[in-house]
Amino acid sequence: MTDLSDLAASDLLAMFRTRETSPTEVWADVERRIAAWEPSIAALWAYDPESARADAGTATQRWAKGAPKGPLDGVPVTIKELIATKGTPIPNGTAATTLVPAPEDAPPAARLREDGAIIFAKTTCPDYGMLSSGLSSFHKLSRNPWDVRLNPGGSSAGAGAAAAAGFGPLHLGTDIGGSIRIPAGLTGTVGLKPSYGRVPIDPTYIGRVAGPMTRTVADTALMMATLSRPDVRDPTGLPPSAIDWSDLTLDPKGLRIGVMEAAGCGLPVDPDVSATLAGCARALEEAGAVVEPVPGLLTRAMLDGFDRFFRARFWATMSALPDEKRALVLPYIREWATGAATLTATDVVEAFDQIQAIKAAAAAPFARFDAILSPMNPQASWPAEWASPLDDPARPFEHIAFTLPWNVGEQPAISVNGGFTETGLPVGVQIVGPRYADGFVLKLAALLTHAVDAEPRWASLHPPAA
Repeated sequence: MTDLSDLAASDLLAMFRTRETSPTEVWADVERRIAAWEPSIAALWAYDPESARADAGTATQRWAKGAPKGPLDGVPVTIKELIATKGTPIPNGTAATTLVPAPEDAPPAARLREDGAIIFAKTTCPDYGMLSSGLSSFHKLSRNPWDVRLNPGGSSAGAGAAAAAGFGPLHLGTDIGGSIRIPAGLTGTVGLKPSYGRVPIDPTYIGRVAGPMTRTVADTALMMATLSRPDVRDPTGLPPSAIDWSDLTLDPKGLRIGVMEAAGCGLPVDPDVSATLAGCARALEEAGAVVEPVPGLLTRAMLDGFDRFFRARFWATMSALPDEKRALVLPYIREWATGAATLTATDVVEAFDQIQAIKAAAAAPFARFDAILSPMNPQASWPAEWASPLDDPARPFEHIAFTLPWNVGEQPAISVNGGFTETGLPVGVQIVGPRYADGFVLKLAALLTHAVDAEPRWASLHPPAA
């Protein structure tokens, strides 16, 4: 029998309508799941089960009257701790932060709450969200439910771990260089980086987006219908769209799919990952798409420019901290940021010029292709204790060459599970579409997941014995 914790939000909502189950019963099951898994994976912060029980009871009463608050009424959801929720501090993943309760919900949290979702916890991230890891100077070390010795990825580390462990069906992450898609790829879940501006967010920054992390493409689409509503606090927000998020049908015949087997620079791709990508490309071709190779678009100069610019940004942050606070920042982050201490203004401007070059390069493939298919991560795993696959602050971004171009280029990109390694670990693949084609990317993701039949068997995951 399938646990309620393992059901998709779309299934739970259908069961609420028919009274087959209730938000109270669902929350009780999720609470048991958290009790079993959380000691091993440390995915949550500011966990509030008492408030969730009360909210679930109220939602149950609304459903009993046939008057739900909104389309997500009674569905449990987590929010990455970088996203403000009223009354809860924002640690930014670092012990250097002075904890002050947030005065209001940020736009994504506000939309979810308006639609009746039960926000019961924040999820962990590394210091300032700048690692592809669950390593943090503030939070406990977050781990991957597929193997707790391994990394869940980051920076939406807790969100990926929570989604894989079944801490409810809906989770909200953020992504500035791969922070939604990297953990989704490592945990077998679905992670969407929407087009820049599609989901209003506050504060904004170059390439920074918020997006869903779920177990299914359908649940990702369900969240997008809520998250994409406009909010005047985001000056980069897109106009309201006419996307029908519930429509995931797509005829693949004649679609032009570019397969990017190598990123152009960065880490080489592991054989298991390459084999998974090849299998997904064959599945799309057999479905009627035209599949052709496309070269990687990132150069060494582009990746190094991205690195220098963000080092400079964080060196400014580090420099503004008192000495006693700076000493609390994760040593890896301190060492990485200190590398910008000798950069000149000219160096920083030249680094920003490379970011502009990435933006131009990311747009170019869509003159020829409808979508790009690539590996999600070059590797399927690395140790939980490492800050990155190389664990080297001198080379921090070698593993994000497949992800960061689309943040800079502002295209929608999604990670879905495409297969498994020989040892049974999930292997994510990435689908990228032209700017603003979020609905199309979701449709193609739904088609691919059906074609390859690589959805993880979630019921087979069990917490380690105490």
